[in-house]
Amino acid sequence: MPRITHDAIVIVPGIMGSELYDTGARTVIWGIGTMRWLTEAWLRPKGLASLHVTPDERMGDYSRVQPRRLLQTPVWSPFLRGIEPYTKLVALAENTAAHRDAVMTFPYDWRLPITVNARRLAEESRSHLQNWLAHPAQTAARREAIEERPARLVFIAHSMGGLVTNAALTLGGDSDLASDTRGILTLGTPFQGSVVAANILNGLQGAPLPMPHSRLAAAAATMPAVHELLPRFLCLEDGQDVRRLAPADVQEIGGDKELFTRAQDFYTALYAQPLPNQQPVVGVRQDTAQSLTITQGVVRASDYCFVTNADRELIRDSAGAPRRMPLWGDGTVHRLSAAVSTPTIPVPAQHGALANNKRALLLVEDFLLDHDALIRGPEQGDDGIGLNVPDFVTPNSTWECVITGTDDPAAVECSIAAADGSWTREQFSFDVDCDERLSTRISLPDVGLYRVTVKADYGPEVTQLIFAGPDDLSPES
Repeated sequence: MPRITHDAIVIVPGIMGSELYDTGARTVIWGIGTMRWLTEAWLRPKGLASLHVTPDERMGDYSRVQPRRLLQTPVWSPFLRGIEPYTKLVALAENTAAHRDAVMTFPYDWRLPITVNARRLAEESRSHLQNWLAHPAQTAARREAIEERPARLVFIAHSMGGLVTNAALTLGGDSDLASDTRGILTLGTPFQGSVVAANILNGLQGAPLPMPHSRLAAAAATMPAVHELLPRFLCLEDGQDVRRLAPADVQEIGGDKELFTRAQDFYTALYAQPLPNQQPVVGVRQDTAQSLTITQGVVRASDYCFVTNADRELIRDSAGAPRRMPLWGDGTVHRLSAAVSTPTIPVPAQHGALANNKRALLLVEDFLLDHDALIRGPEQGDDGIGLNVPDFVTPNSTWECVITGTDDPAAVECSIAAADGSWTREQFSFDVDCDERLSTRISLPDVGLYRVTVKADYGPEVTQLIFAGPDDLSPES
């Protein structure tokens, strides 16, 4: 069986997965992984000012910010936590393609409406396919392919990138693009939204939070994309009922009612079309916000969800209360939201690291090589571990690292390393709590970005980035 594909590959990153450049200020405003940049971006009053969507951008002038490339270094964000670079995914695609020219990466301005990026993706994918069909390497590889058909498009999309890809193929203005696409593999795409988006918008409304969370909330309130990621499933507990978010709810928690209404209109149009063939890979075993309550404008998220029966009625317990069902997810997107079609393939991994996960990369390779029997068979097992750490800490403070999915300390390897490789720790003692979870107390030595890695004997490793920021901040303009 050939170990290369003659198809054209397009890699579409998730939210915050593209480096952004301000053409007026002539500076990168998102995507530099240095500690100086992280500190200035998240811990200074105007650190994220350039990421706010301006009135001109809201009216359709998108010339100020240019997406330049996919993430090259790890970055960090409150609530979304660490976002790993796409270098391993791109390298895999290039090694699996008949030629590097068959691989296109699609950086985009993830602050903007999905439809804006979808139209551009449709145009650039069409051009990419045409160029690849005329490429000598495509002609040669086609002769060796299992099917001697012309090359088609294959999309590998992480997180919000899956929504952009689906919109490109259905609403992007190219009616033939879907038929020229062999398939889409999505990695943790929030097809029905994420409760985490509500947490992000509520950063200014709720209880006191670290400065980075309030900085993100202020910027997110201007971004159409964040409103398009709000949950659209039954998630809001309202007495003895559970309902979907309404525009008034979004306004109450700090969002923009108009942007949310536009988001609803977008999804009505998107799901009125038959979606292209796709294989969802879903993150599992991680504690994930799946529902919420709103009390006086404050969001309280919970790690359980509510499901309906065949008649689309809420499943209730014997007392008539909606039954709570914890289904986990990838720490950002719960499993049902990431499963627009079945079967899904579960991978124990955190959301920001899905595109960097070893098991997920093997699935990507099989999909690119069109090994149908391998990737479209029955779901794989859920065996694996979960990792739960804070997203923001201060140096020398003690915090708790929780590992789920096992109660055997001898079966777990845990390590923490500075992202720049300057510090590492590998020896930890664990306690077993009443929920049969392993926990250990940790402190970090200095300001920096750190990667926590946990591996069990019976499953793949799980990683999560954590940001240690200074605790002696002084206001600056």
